[in-house]
Amino acid sequence: MQTVKKRKGKIRMWIVILSIVGVIALGMAGAIVMTAPGRNELQNMVIADVDFKKLRDGVYTGAYRGTKDSFRNAAVEVTVASGAVTEIRVTEGALANEKQTTEIRKGLTINNLFDEVIKSQSLKVDVISGATLTSKAHLKAVENALEQAEIK
Repeated sequence: MQTVKKRKGKIRMWIVILSIVGVIALGMAGAIVMTAPGRNELQNMVIADVDFKKLRDGVYTGAYRGTKDSFRNAAVEVTVASGAVTEIRVTEGALANEKQTTEIRKGLTINNLFDEVIKSQSLKVDVISGATLTSKAHLKAVENALEQAEIK
C-alpha cells in the first residue's frame, strides 16, 4: 500500500514538471514566431553608405523604428565637429543613456560599435557578432541622423 502511494506521488510530480516544461516551451516557441517578422526586417535591412567627407558640423538625431515590431527601436544623437563624427549617444531604446555601456555580447557594448564608426568615419563596420540585429538597428539610427548632416 505504501509503495503504491509513493509511486502515485512520483507520477504526479513528473506530470507537474513535464507540464511546466511544456508551457515554457510553448511560450518560447510563440515568442520566436511572433518576433520573426521584426527579425527578418532587420536581417534584410541595408545600411546606406553615407559620405562622411560631406558632413556639416552640429548635433543630429536619428531613429530606427521597426515596421514589424518595436523590440529593437533606437534613437541616437550624433555629434559632428570639424567635419567628422566625434560622438554617438543612444537616447532611446533598450541601450539608452547609462545602458549604452552594458555588455551585449562577449564583453562588447554598443559603444564598441560606435567607436568603430568614429574611428573609420564610415557606417561600413563589422556588427557585433551575436548582436547583429541590435547593431544594425543602431547603425540605421546613426545613418538617419547623418542624412540630416550630409551636404547635398
